[in-house]
Amino acid sequence: MDREFLIELFSDFGPVTLRRMFSGYGISVDGTNFALALRAGLYFRADEATIPQFEAERSKPFQYQQRSTGKVVTVNSYWELPARLFDDSEALAGWARSALAAAQRAALSKRPRTRKKHAPEKTKAPAKKAVTRKRTVKARKAARRRLA
Repeated sequence: MDREFLIELFSDFGPVTLRRMFSGYGISVDGTNFALALRAGLYFRADEATIPQFEAERSKPFQYQQRSTGKVVTVNSYWELPARLFDDSEALAGWARSALAAAQRAALSKRPRTRKKHAPEKTKAPAKKAVTRKRTVKARKAARRRLA
C-alpha cells in the first residue's frame, strides 16, 4: 500500500500521520499508533473490547515469522482489517476510531504509576564522602584562581 492510497483511505476518519515502519507504515494520530499498513495488509489496534468485532468478521491477528528461528509469532494487539471495509470509508472510519480508542487505553495502562510514600529512606552516601568531594571541588577552584 502506498502513502497516497492510505491518506485517501483515512480521509473520512481525519488527518493521520504515516511513518515508515518495517515493510510499510505505522499510522498514528497525535503520537498514538493505532494501525499498521504492511505488505500483508492493514492491521488495526485491538483489545478485549474490540477483538470480538474482528472475530465476528473472521479476521485474524497479525503474525510474522522470526528470521533467526523460523518461529511464527502472533501479535494479538493488532488484527487484520476486514476486506469489505476498503470499499466503505464511513465504516472504516468507525473501525479506525475504535482502534484509536484501544491504542489510547493501552497507552494509559502502560503509564508509570507513582510510588507510594514509605518510611524515610536511609541516606545512601555517607556524609564524609560528600564533604570530601566538596573540598576537592573547592581545592580545584582555588588552584585555578592561583594559576590565572
